[in-house]
Amino acid sequence: MILIFAAEGEQLNPLIPHPVEIVVGTIAFLLLFWLLARTVFPQFEKVYAERTDRIEGGLKRAEEAQEQAAALKRQYEEQLAGLRAEAARIRDDARAEGNRIRAELREQAEEEAARIRQRGEEQLAAQREQAVRQLRGEIGGLSVQLAQRLIGTSLADEDRRRETVDSFLDELDGVAERRGASASSSPAPAAGGS
Repeated sequence: MILIFAAEGEQLNPLIPHPVEIVVGTIAFLLLFWLLARTVFPQFEKVYAERTDRIEGGLKRAEEAQEQAAALKRQYEEQLAGLRAEAARIRDDARAEGNRIRAELREQAEEEAARIRQRGEEQLAAQREQAVRQLRGEIGGLSVQLAQRLIGTSLADEDRRRETVDSFLDELDGVAERRGASASSSPAPAAGGS
């Protein structure tokens, strides 16, 4: 109180605080600081540490997720490359198989065509042989009749008849061969109206 009376006699400067106020303010500030340091600041530090851990953990999780995504992407690309290679191999195998089947079918068709051609030639030769035998028989019969009329004798003897027919047919074969040889050696006549 003495200070208060003493201060009444002096003129107070509003810009300079009174020393009592400075001491009381300092003590109040230190008490408030001590109270905040004991109760509030640890809570702030705890919240700050949790938030930092959460952010760092989130960043780590994000990095791990990115690494996992990159690993999955690499694995996917490897699988895709493997599948592409497999598809290319399957296409190549299918082409090779198609070419092999095509070659087999072509070979079978050629063999079948050769068999059909051979069978046709055999049938043609058999028919020609049969026609020649029939014609020989008919020509033989006709030549015997003609010879009987010309000679006036009967060719009843089988050996004599066969001998006559064979000689006649041999002469006909010789004439046919000479005509065939002369026709193949002479040029073909020109087509036109001369």
